[in-house]
Amino acid sequence: MNKSMKFAAAIVAGAALVTSALAAEEKRVTPKEAEAMVKKGVAYIKANPRDKAMADITNKTGQFVDRELYLTVYKPDGTALAHGANEKFVGKNMIDLRDGDGKEHIRERMELAKTKSTFWQDFKFVNPVNKKLEPKQMYCEKADELIVCGGIYKPA
Repeated sequence: MNKSMKFAAAIVAGAALVTSALAAEEKRVTPKEAEAMVKKGVAYIKANPRDKAMADITNKTGQFVDRELYLTVYKPDGTALAHGANEKFVGKNMIDLRDGDGKEHIRERMELAKTKSTFWQDFKFVNPVNKKLEPKQMYCEKADELIVCGGIYKPA
């Protein structure tokens, strides 16, 4: 292979890497998608029996999971009623759970919910798709006494 062919091959390989990286970023969930999913979850909770709604939101292959976006539902005391990424959290009080930086993000979320009907929260959490600890922004809405949230991950 002569120099010009090697150069052309390198250009093609580089372009493929950039295209691949851009495609991966395009697959990331957007803030608007997170807000829409939370609103969909709130409407679903209001339209269905509570046990059915919580089971459907916890279903990892259901309508409330999209890429790394999943919903969580908490009671004001920090007890998880639904968790689309980890069903082991359901029924447990998570108020003392700390993120990758030691932040008590569930406690903070419950405090925010006392004064706001909708809000965004920043913390770090393991992305269920790539299993990496990443910065996360969680959008939350109150649905009666429940706090329904869904978030986006940002590459660290």
